[in-house]
Amino acid sequence: IAINAHANAVRNPRAIVREPLSLERYLESRIISSPLCLYDCDRYADGSTVIIVSAADALDEVTCRPVRIAGASAGVARFSWDQGEWLGAYPTGTQLWEKTDYRPDQVDVAQLYDGFSFITVMWLEALGFCGRSEAGDFIEGGSRIALGGALPLNTGGGQLGGGRLHGFGFAHEAVVQLRGNGGARQVPGEPRIAVATSGGGPDSTALLLACDG
Repeated sequence: IAINAHANAVRNPRAIVREPLSLERYLESRIISSPLCLYDCDRYADGSTVIIVSAADALDEVTCRPVRIAGASAGVARFSWDQGEWLGAYPTGTQLWEKTDYRPDQVDVAQLYDGFSFITVMWLEALGFCGRSEAGDFIEGGSRIALGGALPLNTGGGQLGGGRLHGFGFAHEAVVQLRGNGGARQVPGEPRIAVATSGGGPDSTALLLACDG
């Protein structure tokens, strides 16, 4: 997760990280809170994100390619991080698919919250990209989640490489990808469906976006 985030951040001119991360450097870095090392923790940043939500009948006033909200889910639980058997990402991830005809295998690009790297792993399972306790095998080697992989992940560098914007950066990057404006980090082909998430512990949100043209 961390190595992928750094690789994508290097392609993003607005990201904090400017050099790739090797597996050796990752493994040699200091432990912050076991088992999380320095590179498993997001990077605080000064930044801002603007998201404009418009009614569909106002699209004749929009000059850019519109992106449709195809689904959304959220949850707030009262437990703390160490009290829940399955944290908030899991019910929120399941709920996202309950009111849409889209399914996980149709998603072209995923922007999954990475306040810490393990939260991203949790979201992969929660959203049904793999089974519970199967995310390790799913991301093994990094090719599946790389920019040209089956599920490009955190293409702007996420918060591990791009900088922490408290989840709004993931929604922004999803729109960038669906509009084909990613530049050097653009997902190959023409991505049409994206998912973006925030949180995942006691509170969590998930957003499904689609570009129809």
